[in-house]
Amino acid sequence: MRSVLFVCSANICRSPLAQGLFSARVVQPAGDWQIASAGVFAAPGYPAAQNTLLVLKHKGIDLSSHRSAPITLEMMEHFNLILTMERGQKEALQVAFPGYAQKVYLISEMIGQNWEIVDPIGGSMGDFEDCAREIEYILTQGYDRICQAAGDSSEEG
Repeated sequence: MRSVLFVCSANICRSPLAQGLFSARVVQPAGDWQIASAGVFAAPGYPAAQNTLLVLKHKGIDLSSHRSAPITLEMMEHFNLILTMERGQKEALQVAFPGYAQKVYLISEMIGQNWEIVDPIGGSMGDFEDCAREIEYILTQGYDRICQAAGDSSEEG
């Protein structure tokens, strides 16, 4: 099974945006995917930020059932690919879970870049729309690489 976990700080803005956008993208080709999100400093059980939900809703994506989740060892073990929004998040996961460091990438690395996705929390609707556009660009341009990296290692050959 292919699996990808999107990670940001609180799991209410960027990682839910990425989760919703990527989930909508793989619906058409379907297949067996597990797509989720978590936060390095997330408190459990919070809904996505209102502007996150609105940006996704305008794209026909309903993420109203999302609840924030802190990253866990079980998630690190389970997911084949873990994509962070910031370098510090990537480094924190690699230090905290050294046995799974090879699964962790900055999301922009999926398109051969090394830049961070700015957190829109506290910003305008335009900031959230810009964030979504940036994530969507990476998910589109890096789709094949994400699919390959998210694949079950037993499928390789």
